[in-house]
Amino acid sequence: MTKEKIILGIDPGTTIMGFGIIKVVNKKMEFIQMNELLLSKYKDPYTKLKLIFERTIELIDTYHPDEIAIEAPFFGKNVQSMLKLGRAQGVAMAAGLSREIPITEYLPKKIKMAITGNGNASKEQVAKMLQNMLALKSLPKNLDATDGLAAAVCHFYNEGRVEGSKSYSGWGAFVKQNKSRVK
Repeated sequence: MTKEKIILGIDPGTTIMGFGIIKVVNKKMEFIQMNELLLSKYKDPYTKLKLIFERTIELIDTYHPDEIAIEAPFFGKNVQSMLKLGRAQGVAMAAGLSREIPITEYLPKKIKMAITGNGNASKEQVAKMLQNMLALKSLPKNLDATDGLAAAVCHFYNEGRVEGSKSYSGWGAFVKQNKSRVK
């Protein structure tokens, strides 16, 4: 019996949201698509969040992913950047949760480690490795798309092993796991 699964990977951002989609057939990866949502032309932050939500819903309704892998925000020095990135991630997660799709967050280092074997790899190294793994003819100008694809591939490699990651199967699971943050 053929086992098939589609994984949507998302690299959230308020300037560019990258995403990639793979299909897994009998434990073998197949590249479906990668692209990005360009948000820099929009000044209003709420318009950006609305567009992230709508594009994520559109991807879900078009490709019907079984699971979503999303890059978790990393802790930087700029609190405003962290807040914006967290909002972008939250909106993408809300889109998936609204369709009851299980979501797993991965730290950037974990994604890089899964793809290259080096948690400190550059975006270019990750992109080149994905190009070789999935026989991609070319790479996009912005590497946010390959970052989204890397999240999906990382999820494939980490199937069943989610320590250091967070998984949510729906709104109830999300609320239950994040209760302490809501108080």
